Amino acid sequence: MSRLVLVGLLSALLGGPALAQGTPSPAAPPQAAPSQSPPSQGTPPNATALLFETNQLANAPPGQAISYRYTRFSGIESAPFGPPVEDRIREEVAPGARAETRNLKVEMFSGERRMPTATYEDVPGNPVLVRFLEHHLEDLAKVLKGNPRYIKNGIRRALRESASVAPAEVEVGGKTEPGWRVVARPFVDDPVRDRLRGFDSLTYTFVVSPTVPGQIVSIDVRATNPEGGLLLQETLTYEPNAG
Repeated sequence: MSRLVLVGLLSALLGGPALAQGTPSPAAPPQAAPSQSPPSQGTPPNATALLFETNQLANAPPGQAISYRYTRFSGIESAPFGPPVEDRIREEVAPGARAETRNLKVEMFSGERRMPTATYEDVPGNPVLVRFLEHHLEDLAKVLKGNPRYIKNGIRRALRESASVAPAEVEVGGKTEPGWRVVARPFVDDPVRDRLRGFDSLTYTFVVSPTVPGQIVSIDVRATNPEGGLLLQETLTYEPNAG
């Protein structure tokens, strides 16, 4: 399946228009989504709204860069995911048309893994989350030899209906900041989980904080077999001093 089709599938998950790689994005909607306030004693926000409908870039200073460490490891024999990976994703931030939006240039990976640079114009949301999930979904569908639409629908349903959202203390740059932790297990009760070759255990953990530029602190995707062996761990971690 082509990358462009997979981008379209992820856009359906996120509830917004697809953003083609290496091309300007469509103009952002007239009204940007409000940012989520720090955790409190009140009702936690909805997982989908927190991750995909929040103005995440208003606190990202133009002229600076946001950097993330990416890792992937699988203990499956024959290494269908390939060898362990440690790389970087970097976002160059420029002013958008409005105070709460930004223009971004996203550089994903290096060397032979390097992907085409993607540009996003006048956006309030952080595209690193979309890029991570797009890459994850593509690799997972190849390994499982399954329909990426089925996997996408499971993730979307879990985030909308069953994900847990709880306050979290976030350690960033030696400081403790307030944040939220979102945990989703899309396939734990899936009716065809016996066909998922152990990946019914997939757990998606997202940590966000309104005090961090771009708000995405970390993403952890993990699947283990009944004996505790690591089928897959894929992570994204904000690096405050990488620049």
